Amino acid sequence: MPDKHLSSQFDADLTLLSTRLLAMGGLVESQIALAMQALDTFELDFVDLVLEGERRLNTMEIELDEEICNVIARRQPAARDLRLLMAASKCVTNLERAGDEARKIAKRIRRIAPRVSAQDVNIAEIKVSGAMAADVLRRALDAFARMDTAAAEQIILDDEAIDNEFRAFVRKLVTSMTENPRTITTALDYLSIAKAIERIGDHATNIAESVVYVVRGTDIRHEHRKRQEPEAVRT
Repeated sequence: MPDKHLSSQFDADLTLLSTRLLAMGGLVESQIALAMQALDTFELDFVDLVLEGERRLNTMEIELDEEICNVIARRQPAARDLRLLMAASKCVTNLERAGDEARKIAKRIRRIAPRVSAQDVNIAEIKVSGAMAADVLRRALDAFARMDTAAAEQIILDDEAIDNEFRAFVRKLVTSMTENPRTITTALDYLSIAKAIERIGDHATNIAESVVYVVRGTDIRHEHRKRQEPEAVRT
């Protein structure tokens, strides 16, 4: 977190805010882990736990947003301090949305569960990308806590691997649906799960980009995506 300030209370405010933000991040990590356990076992108890956690996440989002606004109003921060608080606000939003994606996964699993014994869809890529998304979110939160730009930049690069897993799964899914139309309903549910996992990776990347913004004052949100596009798309 930031350097020491002349006001020790300002430091205390920022420390408390960081602690609460990371606690919210820990809950989101737990939500994702539960959703992936539900995907692995199709035990609906895990689905219920994800849905219960969603309500706590919504409450934490509201409380953190209010606290950030209060700190800005009381301290009137400038330069890096203001960037930090703006980044914290964006991180709260990204964490809440990552939690929403975990909820979407859980709800799709509840739909699939009654017909899981008859499914004929290989979901290996989903499980791999789920583990990758959980890892990249954990690393993004760690990078934010330490304001580690090197770690943040690596996370931004690693997000492409999650996208690649998603694209590979989509290609396989199209083939499966073409060859066996009976799988279409289940396959579309799995497609929604795969997309939700990809979005979790995107939210982790957004958090990593915030770290670079705080430390360097540079907004890189679109730079790395532009570099990944084929030149014909950019022109």
